[in-house]
Amino acid sequence: HKYSSEIVFTVPLLKTNSQYLCSLVLFLPSSNTFRTAEPLEYHRSFLKENCRPDGRELSEFRTTTLNIGSISTADGSALVKLGNTTVICGIKAELANPTVEAPGKGYIVPNVDLPPLCSSRFRPGPPGEQAQAASQFIADVIESSDLIQTEDLCIDRGKLCWVLYCDLMCLDYDGNVLDACIIALLAALKNTQLPEVTVNAETSTPEVNLEKRRGLQIQRHPVGASFCVFDDSILIVDPTSEEESLATAQLTVVTDEEDRLCTVHKPGGTSLSGEKLQECISRAATRQKEIQKLIDKVLLSVKTAQ
Repeated sequence: HKYSSEIVFTVPLLKTNSQYLCSLVLFLPSSNTFRTAEPLEYHRSFLKENCRPDGRELSEFRTTTLNIGSISTADGSALVKLGNTTVICGIKAELANPTVEAPGKGYIVPNVDLPPLCSSRFRPGPPGEQAQAASQFIADVIESSDLIQTEDLCIDRGKLCWVLYCDLMCLDYDGNVLDACIIALLAALKNTQLPEVTVNAETSTPEVNLEKRRGLQIQRHPVGASFCVFDDSILIVDPTSEEESLATAQLTVVTDEEDRLCTVHKPGGTSLSGEKLQECISRAATRQKEIQKLIDKVLLSVKTAQ
């Protein structure tokens, strides 16, 4: 690439008896200098060649790796790496009273944490706007996708149910945290084992048998695909943190294994044509199959190892 490294040219100005008496040294800017000074132009120089600074094509996701059962003290857990973006999900199940509005259902409480350790862009203290928006997005995905029938979490109607606390923490932030969160959540839920609970007829108190456990009934397998729009026209998938900051719009599409559209999340930015939106949905459907295959493969390897 024309900005690949700093280059020094020595140009002779006067030559006598094969000796240079004077020379002019020219310095061309290095790629890092250009990237820092003009980040948008730097990215445009790649996009016009239909590629990106990290070598990916516009529609190419970063390498995705998955580890299931990472936290031994949790009822279910998973660690996901999407490029450099790293998210860990731990699920803790607790007994609680059902809500008055839904006496025959348990409930799921997701929480996304974006601590300062994952990126200098986040500050200590209460959850920031992006973390709150991410938590609400995950809650919307759980509800709209029918991921779990919350009736399955009810133990004794109106008296006792399971509540699943799903804590998602970003350990390294390099863009597209929503996709990583959905994968981590889905894998952790498929890894979750709940102990058997019975209610004592005489004392009406719950009795937990930790020796007998059962998995959750996962009804759907939602997977997200996030996109960024450059210059209101160029669509790229799985953006890095730098690409997110330069984009004119962002979009996340969530689909399940039946190609059913679960959620479309677009937090402002420029508008998107129907053709571009359909392109995003099609790519999201392909991504869903790739991730479900990855989760099933890792779960099988964990089961075989046990």
